[in-house]
Amino acid sequence: QLQLVESGGGLVQPGGSLRLSCTASDITLDYYAIGWFRQAPGKEREGVSCIGRRGRSTNFVDSVKGRFTISRDNAKNTVYLQMNSLKPEDTAVYYCAAREYYGLCESIEYVFWGQGTQVTVSS
Repeated sequence: QLQLVESGGGLVQPGGSLRLSCTASDITLDYYAIGWFRQAPGKEREGVSCIGRRGRSTNFVDSVKGRFTISRDNAKNTVYLQMNSLKPEDTAVYYCAAREYYGLCESIEYVFWGQGTQVTVSS
């Protein structure tokens, strides 16, 4: 069972930045496509950004394009979500998830999940 661990969440003011990290201790992540998802209170979980196994394929939900970037360092067994120009509407629990093949950035497609990290954007 693949165990994913997210880190890097916290409280930030609007316009600020955070970098989330996703790693695994018991398996190499370069066998998997990785996605970042978020869920705000009372809302459905949505795909934020996904990246293929080699990092060449990425996609982003429209609301974060130009503000968020996704990358992976397979040597460090870590996938990052760099979040800039954060807005209050970015407040949510952020999850990373893994699937064997890169495809649609939708939560139903992803098999292994982390526990999530809270991101709060507020002044």
